[in-house]
Amino acid sequence: MGVGIYLLVVAAVYLGQRHLIFRPDTGRPVLGALAQLGVREVTLATADGLSLLAWYLPPSENAPIIVYFHGNGGHIGYRSPRLEQFAAAGFGVLMLEYRGYGGNPGAPSEAGFYSDAQAALDFLAGQGIAPVRRVFYGESLGTGVAVCMAALSKPAALVLEAPFTSVADVAQDRLPWLPARLLVSDRFDSLALIGEVKAPILVMHANDDPIVPVRFGRALFAAAPEPKESLFAAEGGHFAGGYGGIDAAIAFLRRRIGARVQDRPAQ
Repeated sequence: MGVGIYLLVVAAVYLGQRHLIFRPDTGRPVLGALAQLGVREVTLATADGLSLLAWYLPPSENAPIIVYFHGNGGHIGYRSPRLEQFAAAGFGVLMLEYRGYGGNPGAPSEAGFYSDAQAALDFLAGQGIAPVRRVFYGESLGTGVAVCMAALSKPAALVLEAPFTSVADVAQDRLPWLPARLLVSDRFDSLALIGEVKAPILVMHANDDPIVPVRFGRALFAAAPEPKESLFAAEGGHFAGGYGGIDAAIAFLRRRIGARVQDRPAQ
């Protein structure tokens, strides 16, 4: 009986894993006051035929743009304060919304997220924004997307907030009594790709992160090629706002590509 129950649990986790990994808010986010900053809604076309919402703040002439890949929960509307901070620091921003999130069609998956990210980069190419002006910012699950995109193209810089080695590793840590590493389909194996990144890298993580244990961020940082910097905060939880990480990321980008960044005038 015990073995049968265990096998049923394994099957349930395997079949329901995407509901465990992806936690979308399917409501459409509202720009609100962001529109006064010049942020507008745009539509991204994916290779598999989806039309996705994104928020776009065009960069000023020759300025960098932050391509933002958010985490597994909510939608881009939850990240409005971050967009405001990036805008105030003089960056353009393209905040991608994934399939299945924020009113977008489709269902979340690793392959789907990579397709969505490529649609964002194709959009920027259509706007005449070269890779050398693009900064990839990944938050939590979005770090897996950001690392993959950075390995395939050469951005100006890569910022990783609460990253992991792979989703499979985190799953095994959270479910040690299951063969979780073998069950995970959407693996987001950043450890396998980080060595291919040819851009300055910043890794930020809090030691008390309850979602992604900091040892995974430290392991990814150790494997990352130079040039690289880190911010391992004593406390602050899972989000960089808890330990001033957004300000630290902006300071990092000013050091690396600051000659092209100027504060925007107050609105």
